[in-house]
Amino acid sequence: MTDDREQLIVRSFVELAEGLASGLEAVDLLDRLAHSCVGVLDVASAGLLLADPLGRLHLLAASSGAARELEVFQVQRDEGPCRDCFHAGTPIDVPDLAADVERWPQFVPRALEAGFASVHAVPLRLRTHILGALGLFGTSTGTLDDDDRALAQALADVASVALVQERTAADQIALATHLQSALSGRVVLEQAKGVVAYAGSIDVSEAFDRLRQFAREHDMKLTDVATAVVARTLPAHEVLAGARADGVQ
Repeated sequence: MTDDREQLIVRSFVELAEGLASGLEAVDLLDRLAHSCVGVLDVASAGLLLADPLGRLHLLAASSGAARELEVFQVQRDEGPCRDCFHAGTPIDVPDLAADVERWPQFVPRALEAGFASVHAVPLRLRTHILGALGLFGTSTGTLDDDDRALAQALADVASVALVQERTAADQIALATHLQSALSGRVVLEQAKGVVAYAGSIDVSEAFDRLRQFAREHDMKLTDVATAVVARTLPAHEVLAGARADGVQ
């Protein structure tokens, strides 16, 4: 491991730990985690799926539009390595997607079309409870080595802690409520991204950056900003104007 990569890994965990300690909400923290995976692992994109109280998977965070679409595709078609990882509760390593087309006949062609050649998935877990899955998408074939596999699981474990901090697996009602809150926050955020993207004629990734910047500058929770935008109590043009003033282009 090079010194630069080791420093990047340390910095990623420090930032995530600081986010946990400061009470950063799960949606924002897990978006950072998805991007951290791309920075410290040899993958092109990452996405996180979270199960609701009924065991149905939902997209919670993604580092790119391609990863977002593939994660949603797995949920909609009930097929794919991240979906299998969640149900089995064990890592899934797919070093060559093209060789596994019979295993996932719908997912593999879609992933190859998106430019991915390999996928690695690790479970989001809290003791024996499986909360979801972290998917890592590569543009070249190959497996993760033991160190990277352990690092991927460690990042997934951080995601699990972020989702259920101050909760215990034994308190199923509190756990279900907490997870449902995270999912609901994501739905509102996606709606707000669409509103801001439309108002500013920008893509949804940039819209998310504008929302997050506005929340930070006004010391607000990201989901509170999103809720206000969707409810029209916070005009989208104010978010756009504030973000531009703070240097988001």
